[in-house]
Amino acid sequence: IISLGGGSSHDCAKGIGLVASNGGNIRDYEGIDKSHSPLCPMIAINTTAGTASEITRFCIITDTSRHVKMAIVDWRVTPQIAINDPELMKGMPPALTAATGMDALTHAIEGYTTKAAWEMTDMFHIKAIEVIARSLRAACENDPKGREDMALGQYIAGMGFSNVGLGIVHSMAHALGAVYDTPHGVANAIILPTVMEYNADATGDKYKYIAKAMGVEGVEDMTQEEYRKAAVDAVKKLSADVGIPADLKEIVKEEDIQFLAESAYADACAPGNPKDASVEDLKALFRKIM
Repeated sequence: IISLGGGSSHDCAKGIGLVASNGGNIRDYEGIDKSHSPLCPMIAINTTAGTASEITRFCIITDTSRHVKMAIVDWRVTPQIAINDPELMKGMPPALTAATGMDALTHAIEGYTTKAAWEMTDMFHIKAIEVIARSLRAACENDPKGREDMALGQYIAGMGFSNVGLGIVHSMAHALGAVYDTPHGVANAIILPTVMEYNADATGDKYKYIAKAMGVEGVEDMTQEEYRKAAVDAVKKLSADVGIPADLKEIVKEEDIQFLAESAYADACAPGNPKDASVEDLKALFRKIM
């Protein structure tokens, strides 16, 4: 199977491979490692820099009958060959470049702070944050060096989070995408700073290194409270600079919050969050971002 495009193309190919090799319905594979047979060989060719689906064991499929995005996490769906050629990313519209780039940054930050994080994946994630923070603005202007660095940064982030998982930024974004068809990267970018604030007291000194990787100066002289705020502010600044909306007030409806929170709570990404979040916590987070 050869997939050409962004995350949706690659995830579609993974879903086809799962059902072709294992039978049944795609819904049978929601969750973690539900397959029993290897997929046929898969080559994933990227035309965007964001999802890292070309290198990960994640496959996200929208179930329109239930209004949920199914998170399929299975090592067998990882493509055998991933091709990231920035020449194929030239001409991506600025808004799409921004959204996919902020998705990659979210992968790096969530992967760095997830419960399963460890030294090897920390190495990938911190480098990915550094590369993305310095290159996304330029990539949005279609700068060749920016494109090249973003192709690398999102790939490194994928190598990290594919091993350790993500958190509630992604589980909340999946819920938004399923109900409102919100672009995944845009949802992540809007949600990320608020969830970073929520998670801060469960992350030790990691926000110090996030702030430094984001290019914040003087971090070594900051208190814990200061460098945590600096890390969040740096993410907000990058998001604003590339044109991402600041909140969800134009997207979320109050009557949907209960369903959104329940969907996010049930999502396969939620258990990896550094702080356990209840349905009530998630409802409060959705309202805060509104």
